[in-house]
Amino acid sequence: MSAPGSRTFLCSCNGSLPLPEASPALDQALGRHQVERAQQLCRREVTRLDAALAGTQDILVGCTQEAPLFSELAQVRQAIAPIRFVNLREQAGWGREGQQAGPKIAALVEMASRELVDPVASVSYASEGRLLVVGEDEAALDWAERLHEAGQSLPEGRLQVSFLLVGQRHELRLQSRARHFPVLSGAGLSLQGWLGDFKAKWQLANPIDLEACVRCGACIEACPSQAIGPDFQVDLSRCDARRACVKACAGIGAIDFLRGSTAREETFDLVLDLREEGAAPLFTQFHPPQGYHRPGVEPQARLRAMMTLLGQVGEFEKPKYFHYQPQICAHGRNRRSGCTQCIDVCSTQAISSAGDRIQVEPHLCMGCGACATVCPSGALRYQYPTPAALGERVRHGLKVYRQLAGTQGRPPTLLFCDEGSRAALEAPGPGLAAHLLPVFVRDVASIGLDLMLATLAWGAGRVVCLFAADAPPAYVEATRTQIRTLDHLLGPLAHPNPLVAALQLGENGQALTAALTAIGEGVGTGAPRASALRLSAAATFALPPEKRRATEAALQHLVRHAASGLEGVSGKTPVLPEWPDAVALPAGSAFGRLRLDPERCTLCLACVGACPEGAVLDGQQAGEDRPQLRFLERNCVQCGLCEKTCPEQAIALQPRWWFGPERDQQVVLHEASPYHCISCGKAFGTQMMIENMLSKLSGHSAFAGAAAQRLKMCADCRVIDLYSSTNEATIHDVRRGE
Repeated sequence: MSAPGSRTFLCSCNGSLPLPEASPALDQALGRHQVERAQQLCRREVTRLDAALAGTQDILVGCTQEAPLFSELAQVRQAIAPIRFVNLREQAGWGREGQQAGPKIAALVEMASRELVDPVASVSYASEGRLLVVGEDEAALDWAERLHEAGQSLPEGRLQVSFLLVGQRHELRLQSRARHFPVLSGAGLSLQGWLGDFKAKWQLANPIDLEACVRCGACIEACPSQAIGPDFQVDLSRCDARRACVKACAGIGAIDFLRGSTAREETFDLVLDLREEGAAPLFTQFHPPQGYHRPGVEPQARLRAMMTLLGQVGEFEKPKYFHYQPQICAHGRNRRSGCTQCIDVCSTQAISSAGDRIQVEPHLCMGCGACATVCPSGALRYQYPTPAALGERVRHGLKVYRQLAGTQGRPPTLLFCDEGSRAALEAPGPGLAAHLLPVFVRDVASIGLDLMLATLAWGAGRVVCLFAADAPPAYVEATRTQIRTLDHLLGPLAHPNPLVAALQLGENGQALTAALTAIGEGVGTGAPRASALRLSAAATFALPPEKRRATEAALQHLVRHAASGLEGVSGKTPVLPEWPDAVALPAGSAFGRLRLDPERCTLCLACVGACPEGAVLDGQQAGEDRPQLRFLERNCVQCGLCEKTCPEQAIALQPRWWFGPERDQQVVLHEASPYHCISCGKAFGTQMMIENMLSKLSGHSAFAGAAAQRLKMCADCRVIDLYSSTNEATIHDVRRGE
């Protein structure tokens, strides 16, 4: 966060941007900012900013149009403190409701000044420029030659191009082309890896090895059936098997119809896939790895891919976006699978199963945060920024908005969006409503239930998660699943429109106004506003780092303070909510309890060992001597490991949220009378468990007589009895031998 006394420049853009007038309320709301007003900051008043850059104070500029100019000035000045920008024109002042956007402008300023992330570990890539171009035709080879020529001037080193011909195309004329780079051929290409470390495997499926071929043309002239074309590949359907080509190539040895090993494998730093669009994808995930490009057939798209490839030679770093705590991961226990939500939602296939834990490949992770959103236990956490850091921006922005808007103003709607939505949000037109606060994040998929609830608790009237047009469907569905859980939790508020919604832009981005209207915002339509959440007091807590505790804190505040009612529609009196003891949640929710069948449960406690969250406990953990099975609902993530582990199938999951204090207390699900050892009298099991065991083994020949009696003994007495019986039998045998 920026330090007190930071300098904030608000420019009216030559009088076209209505800025909030100076007032005691504004001074109080922006008390930690040294606000300076201007009319032409990027022109005649630029010297004011230039002088400020020489100081040590943080600088925030309320305009993005001239951000490149101001950033260049900061470099020239070798400014120590950071300079940040926020677009107050298109996001607030230039809209139809610009005259009423004072609270919104102040809130945007406050949030922009806190837009910092904590330092995180980095992930490194090293690309030496080894480029594999995969293609089927003459055009693909032309692009490979262009890349070869362009790569010669790279300051980081030459681009090393290799071309892999997949399929057989006789129109590909190799003989007339210079041998600037290797041209290979093959089939069954598979690819794994990422930028700087792609493992390519294929099969040499043709008798002619293009890597060894010198393109002399002797084989073409020698072939009596004209089965060899200008691509120097044998058309096996036309070959008459007389092997005249083999004799012609005897000195080179590039042709072999009886080749033993056909497997080929090489490592590349970059891959350009120029195959036809109908070809099977080399990567099946929604987002392929960095360094892999498949631009299609359009020349402009291929040119953009070429320019990107030229910039991907060298050493690069990116943040490690996630933090993993395996000790609380609910993926598996004892070779039984539990939660797989992070694996299922990952659009890059960066997450895989590693037995009872997951494994995340940081080179494949693109930092969407969807895995942390769906993780029920918090074992995966997003950290760029953390939800707590993002929450600080939101909390303070909402606080400033409320201070200026007052209790009678429209409750603000918070709009989480990413850079893919910026053009639609800032497009000319009616603009965003004065109560709609955009918050830009790296990916909207990182917004989970904890932050949604906290945003409402901090005073937002509604929350909207706006996905770009090209967002993966799994991300949108994961967010909507979180919202369905939230709708059930806040069901007693009985809103005619959802408090939280997930929207996705159309491909052209023009559907934004219609989408916002559909959820009741009435942007540019003159429609009456739908009800929005109002609280008797907004929360002031900082978001706890542990997501389940954050969810609890926000929900508890909403239960206490939503009693002031809702914003009425058409003058109707709001209905006060009545909160039940518990609400049922949709299947797959991360909260709930266990239903235990006491007739089946033998208190074997296998479920206790399977639970990764400490939700299922035995009596000894609570200081009880008698056999007990206890449950702490607050910790249960509904992973199902206990249900799958139970040998008696006595456990079932019940998703719900319990509002009562019992949620935080251990409850006894089942207890039984202990079974006492027939030898020493010590309790060592339950009556039901021992009786079931005796019943099942009664007909087995190995458990008859003395062996059956040992089943009724504790472990120590069983060993003593077995040892004593063995010694007596040995003495008897010795005496008999005498």
